[in-house]
Amino acid sequence: MMARNVPVRCAGLEVGYRKPVLSGIDAEIPAGQFVALLGPNGAGKTTLLRTLSRHLKPLGGRVDLGGRELATIPAIDLARLVAVCLTDTARPPLLSVAEYVALGRYPYTDFLGRLTPHDARVVEEALAAVAADGLADRMVEQLSDGERQKAVLARALAQEPRVMLLDEPTAHLDLKHRIEVMGILRGLCRSRGLTVIASLHDVDVAAKVADRVMLVKDGRMTAFGMPEAVLSAPTVADLYDFRAADFDARLGGIELRGSSANGRAFVAAGRGSGAAVFRLLAKHGFAISTGVLAEGDLDAFVADALGAECFVRPAAANGDDRTADAAFAALARCDFVVDCGLPDAPCRALIGAAVARGLPVYPAQAEGEGLAVLAEAIDRRRNPIAERSHAS
Repeated sequence: MMARNVPVRCAGLEVGYRKPVLSGIDAEIPAGQFVALLGPNGAGKTTLLRTLSRHLKPLGGRVDLGGRELATIPAIDLARLVAVCLTDTARPPLLSVAEYVALGRYPYTDFLGRLTPHDARVVEEALAAVAADGLADRMVEQLSDGERQKAVLARALAQEPRVMLLDEPTAHLDLKHRIEVMGILRGLCRSRGLTVIASLHDVDVAAKVADRVMLVKDGRMTAFGMPEAVLSAPTVADLYDFRAADFDARLGGIELRGSSANGRAFVAAGRGSGAAVFRLLAKHGFAISTGVLAEGDLDAFVADALGAECFVRPAAANGDDRTADAAFAALARCDFVVDCGLPDAPCRALIGAAVARGLPVYPAQAEGEGLAVLAEAIDRRRNPIAERSHAS
C-alpha cells in the first residue's frame, strides 16, 4: 500500500523530448499543497507535467512520490496514486457523465471493467465533490466547456489519487466556471490532502490560490516558493517580458499602465475612492497624477501599479506641507482634474486651486452613474469631433 500522504520531490530533474527543455529542477512539495506552474508559452510546463505523470522519461535527475522513485512504481500503483488532466481531453461519444467518470475506476476493476457497489459509491462521491451530481445522466458530448471540465475532474477523483496533475485547467472557461474549478481544486487540497500541481496562465489567480509557485523560463526553474515571497513586480515582469503592465503583490493582480497620449489628469482621491477612476483614465490613454494620499492608502497601491505620479504624505510628516506643495505644482501641469468627492481638506484645497486656475473639473464617484458620466466626459476630451458634436 502507498502512503496516504504523498509528497513530491524533484532532484536535479531534467525534462524534454530528446533534448532538454527544462533543467535543474529541485523542489520538495508537501502533501496537500496546491502548486502553480507559471511561465510563458513554450517554457516547458506541459513537458514537466508529462514527466511527473511518467508519460515521458526524465532526461536526468529523479522524481520521488511518497518516498519512492517514480520510475520504480508499478503501473497499477501509479494509476491509483496519480491522476492526470491534460488539455484537449477528448469528448467521448455515447457516454453519460456517470459512465465517463466511472472510467476513472479502471485501476480497481476486474478484467471486464465491472463496477462493484463500492465503485458506484466512489463515482457518486466524485461527482458530488465537484458539484456535478446533477450532470450524471447528461451525455458528455452535450456538456459546456465548464461542465465538461467538472466531469474531467470527477473522473480523476474517481481514481482516488493522492496527486493530481493538471494542464491549464481553466483554459476556455468563462469566469463563473474558472472560479468554481479553482475553488474545487483548492478545497480538495484542504479536505482530502490532495496534492495538486497545475500549469496556469493567470498570475493573479495563482497568487490567491496556490500554496507554492514554480516559475519556469529559458530552460530552467527561476524560482520556487510561496507566492507571497516569490511573486513581485520585477519577477513577474521578467517572467513574461512585459513592460506595459505591473504586478502588484499588495493587490495580488496585474494593472495595465496608461500613457500620456491624450494628456494628463489630476485625480483628487483617497481611501480607495480613486482606484476605478485611475483604471478608467489609464484605459483611455491619459497619464495620471494623484494626491494627497495617506501612507498605506489603497489608492496609492493602485496608482503606483499603473505608473501614476503619486503624492503620498508619510505618516510621520505632521505639519509638513512639502508633499502638498508638490501636488499643487503637479496639478498646474495637468489638462483637467477629477474630483472623487472626498471632504478632506487637502482634496478640497486641490479642487479649489483647479477652479481658480480655470481647469476643467469633473466629479466622479466610484459607484452608480458617477463613472459613466466621467467616461462620457473623457471620451469627449479624447475625441474632439465628439466634443464639438456634443456642444452643438
